[in-house]
Amino acid sequence: MNRGLKCHRLTFKRHQPNGDEKRIINDLNAAFSPGSLTVISGETGVGKSTLLYLLAGLLRPTQGEVLANGKPISRWVNTHQDLWRREVGIVFQSDRLISDLSAIENVYLPLIPRGYNLSDCRRLAAQALGRLRANGLASETVRQLSGGERQQVAVARALATSPSYLLADEPTAHQDRGSASAIMKTLLEVAATGAIVVVMAHDARILASGITRNY
Repeated sequence: MNRGLKCHRLTFKRHQPNGDEKRIINDLNAAFSPGSLTVISGETGVGKSTLLYLLAGLLRPTQGEVLANGKPISRWVNTHQDLWRREVGIVFQSDRLISDLSAIENVYLPLIPRGYNLSDCRRLAAQALGRLRANGLASETVRQLSGGERQQVAVARALATSPSYLLADEPTAHQDRGSASAIMKTLLEVAATGAIVVVMAHDARILASGITRNY
């Protein structure tokens, strides 16, 4: 009954330079079930990225809580949250890649703390790139890639760990139609394995898919 990712009366306020507080998210209740892909839409600035950070345990709510399988992850200390985040793949709006490394090295970087040997790291990273039709980028240095190519590498990095929770912020923003379709197809495949996939987006191509939920 407690399976899934839930927001219970989630509120987040940000302190302003003038001393006031700005309410970014207000008393949000939401539930995301295993095996589902949910797209959350909204204009720029309405709090989509903030919600992603809260779901990932990267921000603490001002009030309320985030629960994963009934456990209040938003209350946990950093050490426990760090362990839990190993189950989470995150695609940030900015790619957060290491420019001096190759694409495949960036993809397998999160696998190293999990104890994989280098051969398995490279194999899993190559598989993740292949799912996005981005195998040809593997040996390219990230600083040489376009914005769209960097985004594909960032999505592949999130996929490589086979996460139970995949949170993606505008994952198709810099993609042409074919690449955007490949990314969404892959995210749907991830959800079909039983993972929880939450996508923050205002890309019209995603919104037209009919899987959008507004909060």
